[in-house]
Amino acid sequence: GTFQKKGHSARVLSPEEAEKLAKDQVLVSEFKQLKLEKEAQKNWDLFYKRNSTNFFKDRHWTTREFQELKACREFADQKLTILEAGCGVGNCLFPLLEEDLNIFAYACDFSPRAVEYVKKNALYSTERCKVFQCDLTKDDLLDNIPADSVDVVTLIFVLSAIHPDKMHLVLRNIYKVLKPGKCVLFRDYGLYDHAMLRFKSSNKLGENFYVRQDGTRSYFFTEEFLSQLFKAEGYEEVVNEYVQRETVNRKEDLRVPRVFLQSKFQKP
Repeated sequence: GTFQKKGHSARVLSPEEAEKLAKDQVLVSEFKQLKLEKEAQKNWDLFYKRNSTNFFKDRHWTTREFQELKACREFADQKLTILEAGCGVGNCLFPLLEEDLNIFAYACDFSPRAVEYVKKNALYSTERCKVFQCDLTKDDLLDNIPADSVDVVTLIFVLSAIHPDKMHLVLRNIYKVLKPGKCVLFRDYGLYDHAMLRFKSSNKLGENFYVRQDGTRSYFFTEEFLSQLFKAEGYEEVVNEYVQRETVNRKEDLRVPRVFLQSKFQKP
């Protein structure tokens, strides 16, 4: 079974969890941190080489979770232009294009290999989408997308993979292509998610920031941090809350606490 609740309170740690996190204070060396930053693209490319299109499940929950895709239409069959920033191999993109025939999607990813997988997908059509490789922290989206032309931007499990010092550059880049009055739909890892508690002490890069065995990195967001990040780039907060889920495996008597941040920020 799965239990889910939404709200503004962060997850409360058990005494054991709190003790474990209090002990994990040693950071990865500066030399290794710089190497990880330099090799970030290579590490994601290798990730997709190893896992091809098999790692993430298709995200058929997107339209359910983000009613905004329907709500932002002024009439039923209105054509929408969306940008999926950090599209991976298309697990979110293709279910969306199948479910909603009145969408044109721009999609980009850091990994050239991921972009190639999208282009090879049988559902890929240049009439319905335009996919391109892009480092959102430094490649100008205006090279591929007209200014103020996008109705909805999805930023789903993307920002957490970027160094916290560079996250604002992504939001600034997206701002340029988003229409005034339209929104960024955000979902990512929240503070004290199960994945955060599983990291060993040797994997810590900074506050709420860790490196996996394969060199890819993950940040765990607090509501306050995310709010400040968006507002500093000129966005207005519409919704910003924790989604806490507990997945229970009764057979093995396991309870896995998942924590995500699900949010919506608007360009005035």
